[in-house]
Amino acid sequence: MVSWIDRRKSAVLLHITSLPGPFHKGVLGKEALAFIDVLAAADFSIWQFLPLGPTHGHGSPYESLSSFAGNPELLDLRDFVDKGWLDASDLEDQLSAKQHADLRAKASLRFWLQLISDSELKLDVESFAHKHGEWLDDYAIFSTLKSILADRAWWHWPRALRDHDADALTTAKSCNRGLIEQTVFEQYMFDCQWKRIKAYAEERGIELFGDLPIYVAHDSSDVWSAQSNFTVSEKGLCDEVAGVPPDYFSSTGQRWGNPLYRWDKMAADHFDWWVERVRHQMERMHLLRIDHFRGLEAYWAIPGQSEDGIIGDWRKAPGRALLEAMQQELGPLRLVAEDLGIITDEVTTLRRDFGLPGMKILQFAFGGDDHNPYLPAHHEPDSVVYTGTHDNDTTLGWFEHADEHVRQHVLSVLKTTPADITWSMIEAALASPAMLSVIPMQDLLELGSEAKFNTPGTLENNWCWRLESIPPAQAACWQKAGLLNRKYKRAPATGKSL
Repeated sequence: MVSWIDRRKSAVLLHITSLPGPFHKGVLGKEALAFIDVLAAADFSIWQFLPLGPTHGHGSPYESLSSFAGNPELLDLRDFVDKGWLDASDLEDQLSAKQHADLRAKASLRFWLQLISDSELKLDVESFAHKHGEWLDDYAIFSTLKSILADRAWWHWPRALRDHDADALTTAKSCNRGLIEQTVFEQYMFDCQWKRIKAYAEERGIELFGDLPIYVAHDSSDVWSAQSNFTVSEKGLCDEVAGVPPDYFSSTGQRWGNPLYRWDKMAADHFDWWVERVRHQMERMHLLRIDHFRGLEAYWAIPGQSEDGIIGDWRKAPGRALLEAMQQELGPLRLVAEDLGIITDEVTTLRRDFGLPGMKILQFAFGGDDHNPYLPAHHEPDSVVYTGTHDNDTTLGWFEHADEHVRQHVLSVLKTTPADITWSMIEAALASPAMLSVIPMQDLLELGSEAKFNTPGTLENNWCWRLESIPPAQAACWQKAGLLNRKYKRAPATGKSL
């Protein structure tokens, strides 16, 4: 099947939390709109970011409390002041995460009071709650119970609550109405603020490119509310977990710790949970990346008690039936397959049979022989090429820390110098035959390892890099990028040039 990408395009990778602003992390506010403006001015077509769900304390967007909910920490509280739910004085100082949470609680109380007399707003909230009730009801009580039970994982809750007992949940809801209402308020406002950003992006000709982790967090509303879909025991512990076996990168493999899917159960239900999960994200996005796509063809199953990925076995997954079910329910699949690592012919066939572009990472291209599939000469149109992803160092940091033979190889292939390495890599990505090229914002700014966003396998000092300000459209990074977008025919046909 032919890839769904209809023309050459380019994107910038910047997570929402990396936007500048007055809060402890970037939010869904005017800074997001300003970023859309500069993307359009530089003839980019797409803004890519990471998953948007509520996170655990370590902050990883790939380990979310819900596959459906939005992260309330991304809410722009200035909007709450405009609506009279907060006072301007509440936002006079730079806010910490706790202060942001406290103000959300304050705004929620005023919001629900307003609903008593505002019939139009009340109808809109009721419509939202009804449309999203399948996941919102469970997430609201799940997050409430996490709050009142000292953030303990759900398998450590009292047995009746752990087991999703209806009577116990009814009692918990009646005793904690305020916290449940706050969650509904936050999700309603996330939906409103996101729709404003999406509408503005469409006005400016920018598509939103989201990200979907293949697995969900063990401690999540998804697993707690539908335990029969996952490899958890009657006590909520993982019988088996996800990961990858030993390979070139790790002699012990990787134990991710996510529960696996009970694919037989999901297939019997026509993959309804998966279909609704993707439907929900595609209502927010214009295109979506599926992380660890190879797990839809076959996955590495690790015993729950194992501490690494050495012991396990490969099992077939019903990826073809799943994608067919999605296609039947959702129409053409505007999905990108993250197909990095050791990929079999079966995985490539599955990806291509559904017209899903794969990924090429330029930082993986150098230091080997001429057959390396990540070298620009081997890129194919049904690909998405990156200088590096959120899990890589910046291009400058990567080059500075690379072995000498890697450095010499990249300089030789790109015919460049160390001083020009970042923009030479950017140009190689934009010149690639791949239909979509993605450039991390850190590379556009020629930043070093201090701007690295994530180091896989670690929990500290990740997900926290931010822009101090958004470079104006006249800045050198946008000027140079715009010239390259036009040179390599990635500019929108109707786009505005600088």
